[in-house]
Amino acid sequence: MEYFYIDVQDEYREDHTKLCVYILDGDVEHSHLLKFALSASNFGDVTVMFCVSMTQPWAIMDSLTSWANILQNHVDDLKITPEERKEFKRKVIKRWQDYMEPGDEMEAAAAQLRRSATVSTSVIADDSVVSLPLPENVLTSNLGLDIVVVVTKTDFMTNLEKEHDYKDEHFDFIQQSIRRFCLHYGASLFYTSVKEEKNCDLLYKHLVHRIYGFPFHTPALVVEKDAVFIPFGWDKEKKISILHENMTTMKPDDFFSDVIVKPVVRRPIQRDIEIQAEDDQVFFARQQSLLNQQLPAQGASRQVGDESPMRAPSAVQKTADRRLSGSPGIQQSPLGTPKKIDSAKGVGTSEGVLANFFNSLLSKKTGSPSVGGSPKLAGEVGNASPGISTSVKTARSDAAAELDRMTRSKKPAQTTSPSASCSNPPPTPPASS
Repeated sequence: MEYFYIDVQDEYREDHTKLCVYILDGDVEHSHLLKFALSASNFGDVTVMFCVSMTQPWAIMDSLTSWANILQNHVDDLKITPEERKEFKRKVIKRWQDYMEPGDEMEAAAAQLRRSATVSTSVIADDSVVSLPLPENVLTSNLGLDIVVVVTKTDFMTNLEKEHDYKDEHFDFIQQSIRRFCLHYGASLFYTSVKEEKNCDLLYKHLVHRIYGFPFHTPALVVEKDAVFIPFGWDKEKKISILHENMTTMKPDDFFSDVIVKPVVRRPIQRDIEIQAEDDQVFFARQQSLLNQQLPAQGASRQVGDESPMRAPSAVQKTADRRLSGSPGIQQSPLGTPKKIDSAKGVGTSEGVLANFFNSLLSKKTGSPSVGGSPKLAGEVGNASPGISTSVKTARSDAAAELDRMTRSKKPAQTTSPSASCSNPPPTPPASS
């Protein structure tokens, strides 16, 4: 249950007060809290308001009927004497009979004359006056309370027409059902919409009129289907029967649930899986075992495959001996001195040796300091790459071996050609006589 208050200002006397408002939750399980809002001490000063929503029209009558029964049981349990109950009910009946529509004084005067002509005001032992009989189906469930029925969110009617194919006859059927309920319990009826600002101010004026006696001169409103106002004492069965003219596919006496059917929303069945919490120690032990399995694998991957490129091992440079032994066409003796290169094999490898030699010269020229350079810079370059001298020596030895082979191959050719010429001298011409 919630509690609010409404500021009430009297424009004529410049006085103000606060109207207490108790809001009970719509769940029936909270009906026991009704005792804090309605008691025997404040019974005559309370106005009960039933609120239903047009967003779910199929639940309107069930909600009104169930809460009316709860209110009936609560009133019966209050510690109120039978004389007080009878007096409260008599006031409700008198207010119904004394209703005068604003602006129609002539009709009110005629009604008063008819009442005086048809009723014999006979005085009984307790000096009370016999009242007129009530119309049919009016105040059949008189609780002795001032009751207001409010249908909220009437702007949702347009959605009902689009989504659920509601027509005017459906809304007329809903209205005539609610108005019959109001007749039975003696309640006023309001259709309100905060979004469209319909009948909200009118409801406030009606409440302060009923509770504080402020003037109220608004007649019944039945033209707009989403802004209906039926004051207490105005409605009758004959007026409700006007709505029956638009009902073609239904009858006024049909069951409400048969005409205003709750739409079937087909949704996939979702079963809520019950989740059982795992013990903390078991969870921690399982996580510890997983961590222990992942740590060795991560360490090995970091040692083998995840090395940084900056720390990658540099290429191993061959020494002079390895270069001589690895070069094709060159055989090395156990003492390390190169042997004579085979002429058949040396023809193909001489070009590679010469290429290595000239490359070493180029690298030496680029690595050595310029003529005008500082000796400190040259020393730094030499210290920075100590392997350059080794490669130069290796290239020089390869070049020397190649040159030695080439010179040796040319000398035998030069010595054999003269001997061949001497062994086969040209013939001498004959002497002339």
